[in-house]
Formats: sequence, C-alpha cells, structure tokens
Amino acid sequence: MAGNSESPTLSWWPAPAKLNLFLHVTGRYPDGYHALQTVFQLLDHCDRIGVASRADGRIERPLGPLDVAPEQDLVVRAARLLQRQGAVRAGAEIHVVKHIPSGGGLGGGSSDAATALLALNRLWRLGLSIEELASLGLQLGADVPVFVHGHSAWGEGRGERLTALSLPQRWFLVIHPGVAVSTAEVFQAPELTRNSPLITISAFSAAHVGNVCEPVVRARYPEVAEALDWLAVQLEAGGGVGAARMTGTGSCIFAAFERWEDAERIAARVPECWRSFVARGLNRSPVHAML
Repeated sequence: MAGNSESPTLSWWPAPAKLNLFLHVTGRYPDGYHALQTVFQLLDHCDRIGVASRADGRIERPLGPLDVAPEQDLVVRAARLLQRQGAVRAGAEIHVVKHIPSGGGLGGGSSDAATALLALNRLWRLGLSIEELASLGLQLGADVPVFVHGHSAWGEGRGERLTALSLPQRWFLVIHPGVAVSTAEVFQAPELTRNSPLITISAFSAAHVGNVCEPVVRARYPEVAEALDWLAVQLEAGGGVGAARMTGTGSCIFAAFERWEDAERIAARVPECWRSFVARGLNRSPVHAML
C-alpha cells in the first residue's frame, strides 16, 4: 500500500472485525441464499477508513489492499451506491488501511463498507437513518447491516434481521492459518447441513451450538483443521471459555477468555506460520461512539 495516511483532508474512522459465536443454517430461500441463525460479536480489532470530500464527483480509492482492485472494493461500491441514493454531486476520496485479514470470516470488507456509508452520510450531510443505511448495505452483502447498526447482535434471515445483544465481557484469541476460504464454495458444498433446528435467543448457549460450516472447511482446507486441533489442545490446559471455533465460513478460528492474560499466554505459543491477535469483545461499535 502507498499513500499519505496522515493527509489533513481525511477524517479517519474505525471499521471493527466481527466473530460469529455460532452459525446455523436453517434452510434455503428460492433465490439460493441460505437462512441463518448466528450471534455477531464485534471486536476492537479494526481496519481504518479515511474519507474526504471531492468537488469533482469522482469516487477514488488511492490507498487500499493490493489484492483488491478499487472497482471491486466494497468501500467504493458503497460510496457510489450512497452517492446515487442521495443524488450527491460531490465525490469522495477513500483510504483503506487493512488490519483485518481478508477471506477469514471476520467481516473486514463488509465492515469497511458500513463505515464508508456511515462516514459519507455524515460528510455529505445526507441525514439518512441507520435503517436506511442498513438497507443500502444489504445490497452490498449480508454482513454489512450488522456493522451499520453497530451493535453485537443476534442475526437471522440472511443475517440482516438483527436483535441487539449485550454479551459478556470477553477477550478473544483469533488465529488466521494463512489461507483464504471461499464463502461461495462453502455454501455451495453438497455436504453442508442446511436443516439446523431453529433456536431462540433465550436458549442460546455457546456450549450447545456450533458452526455448521466448520466440517466443510475442515475437509477442504487442512490448514484450518490443523489450527483448530492445535488450539483445542492449548485450551485443554485451561483458561478458555468454551471450545476452539471457526468464525463464519472461515478461515479464522478463535477461542474466548475471561482474562486478557490467559488469551495472551496462548497467543505467545501460536506458530510463526500463522497470524494471530488478541482482541476485546465489544457490544457497541467504535464507529457509533464517534458518531
């Protein structure tokens, strides 16, 4: 990446990662999308999005991930969608500083898009409501609305029917095993369980739910299976809350801890061939704290 990330014309906004504490597929819609139940846990591990207005009406992304062309970047698509929706004559310059691994199930691209919608709604003085912005976000991806609403949440439908949750204070060790998983490949897999029984929020317990995508990814991505097995062994020594889990369709895996020290102790043993970080769980997005 190249560019001046300290440009005084830019206002900087956080784009937090998320974990799926569990993920069930309960059916399939006629259009091919899957019906889900999940819990979204926001994290304080964030990308950074810089935005500035342009007078020429163009949407430019001079700084961003090298493996994503600007035209394909969800932040650019989000900005153009909002520009059309609001009949905005101004343009925007958007800088994306990535800290969230791509293809890891942490929602980085969706979060970046949500932050762009929220920041540009403020910058362009459009005055759209959170509900209106979330509806736009759903056109970009099923995970965008939870980041627009900015609260850890119970998710149903395609993931867009959200009920805000106040989750217990936890620390999370997140491991990226060095591969990117294709979400489309996982959801198209014939062996994916698509008939999980519906559960209620009150019945949710991390000890009695799981991620139905995990067996599919384990079989197709041995790197993820190896990381899950490694983390499970570490947790046997104690300190964790629950089991080693995969988030979303992978490839990142995680474990929850009540104490930062316990998460850091295992993080120090993560093999150098994997990326890892320890993050605090959040109930409220730092974007909304700024707004």
